[in-house]
This record gives sequence, C-alpha cells and structure tokens, in this order.
Amino acid sequence: MTDTATETAIVHIIDDDESLRAALARLFRSVGLGTRTYASAREFLASALPDLPGCIVLDVRLPGVNGLDLQEQLAKTDSHLPVVLVTGHGDIPMTVRAMKAGAVDFLPKPFRDQDMLDAVAAAIDRDRKRRAAATDIEGLRTAYATLSPRERQVMLMVARGSMNKQVAAELGLSEVTVKIHRGAAMRKMGARTYADLVRMAGLLGDGEDLQQTP
Repeated sequence: MTDTATETAIVHIIDDDESLRAALARLFRSVGLGTRTYASAREFLASALPDLPGCIVLDVRLPGVNGLDLQEQLAKTDSHLPVVLVTGHGDIPMTVRAMKAGAVDFLPKPFRDQDMLDAVAAAIDRDRKRRAAATDIEGLRTAYATLSPRERQVMLMVARGSMNKQVAAELGLSEVTVKIHRGAAMRKMGARTYADLVRMAGLLGDGEDLQQTP
C-alpha cells in the first residue's frame, strides 16, 4: 500500500495493475486529493482506513476476491465509502449488479480522465453528506439523552401530531405541565419550532427505541 498522507479527502485505489494505480494516484493528486493504493482486495481489507471523507476506485477484475464481491462485502460492514468501479471487460449484467449494490459509477477502460474525476467528485460529495448527516444524528442523540423520561414522552407524542390537551389526557397531566415539558424538550433539543421537533424525531427514529435511549 502507498499513501499520500494528510489531505482532507482520500481516494482508495484498488487495482492489480501497478501502472494504472500510479497513473490514477497522479491524476487525483493533481486536483488536491489524497490517495492510497492497494494491489488486491485482501490488502485493502487488511489496512486501517483514516477517518476522512473519500471513496474507493475499484477494479472489477482483481486476483482473489474480485471487485464486485468486495463491493458487496463492504456493503455488509461498517465501511460506507462510496465505490466507483472500473473494468476492461464490462457487460450489462455486471453493470446492473454494481449499480444495485450502490456503486456511484461504472467506468469502462480506457476512461477519460475527466470522467474519472467527475465520478470521484460525486462519490466524495456523497460521502461528505453522509458523514455530515451522521454527525447531526449523533448530536441529536446526545441532546435527546439529556431529556427526562417525561420530556421524551411529551416530545414523541407531540412530534406524532398530538395536541397538548391530548398528551395531557393520555399521560394524566395538566395541560400547563405538558407545555412546560414540551418547552423544556424543545430547548434541550435546540428546536426553534414545532417543525424542527418533528424533523428531529424523524431523524432519531422509532419512538420505542428512543424511549430506551440511556
């Protein structure tokens, strides 16, 4: 494996053709991207990946585990790096399989440099957005953990569309108390409006799971 170190986005190039790995690394470095190169799926899987946005440029025809099998294997793990597949022997069924497995693009060799740069840019943009969304959700979960059990109940019921008086009746509280809990939940969650609260509850997921959040 070779590594260009500290750039803010990393392209992981997996191809058994050393000359192509080197050419792609030069291409990506020319636009300010970092690169890591691997000669096989096994080498990639054995490597510790940096916690940085990026993507994988993956050759379909690899020794041992081929590119399509590696793509499907990665989809079942915690690796969320988007994949751009390349091949010199592509066909329609192969392309369909790759796209169904979530590939950003499928480029036949030889490809134009600009087509590769466009595909990688789209893949990195996808990964940046995924990472930002994951960070947002983690922040919401941290804020949700600060709510009291009653504030959580009120938040979830209100987010599902229940009026204050309906929440009060169901929980055996006064409407004033419900308003206090609702206000506290909104303040702790950083929700400025009711719509914000609904969006946050939707991002956090199923209400029963949230009730059990420590």
